[in-house]
Amino acid sequence: MCRSMAESMTQHSSYIGELLARGRVVLTTASTEETEEVGRLMGCAVSGPLVLTLAGDLGSGKTCFARGLARGLGVDEAYHVTSPTYTIVNEYPGRLPLFHLDLYRLGGGDELEEIGYRDMLQEGGVIVVEWPERSDDTELGTDLVVTIREEGPDERVITMQCVHPDVDLKAQV
Repeated sequence: MCRSMAESMTQHSSYIGELLARGRVVLTTASTEETEEVGRLMGCAVSGPLVLTLAGDLGSGKTCFARGLARGLGVDEAYHVTSPTYTIVNEYPGRLPLFHLDLYRLGGGDELEEIGYRDMLQEGGVIVVEWPERSDDTELGTDLVVTIREEGPDERVITMQCVHPDVDLKAQV
């Protein structure tokens, strides 16, 4: 993403939500800061409960995107947003509660129940799921799919697509 696009996105806080309302969005970022900024703008656009799946190879920038999302949801900078690889779930307080899950080490749907996934859904916050392919998508209730593909040392192609048309993304900035 060129600098002018990043500046435009920051100036128009509803940019991501407006684009997603039209269908699939594909953005290219040139640094971890830009990847985090795309996540932040997404977080600003979220206005209610949301299940967002993050797909991509190891090191592709999923946690970087999630960190930006957390900031856009108002999670305080004092919270160090990290990958929940070993903890399975990290929870952060913000404008909406954020549950950051990593399903890589889970074996199936029964384990989703064991970690309290249904309770998270009922909490009415934002659930970010890394490695969603480790579970049956019908169990997750996915609203938005984000795929991050590494194109070079710092370049990432981020594809975002709403699963159904009633996902409500309105700017909160």
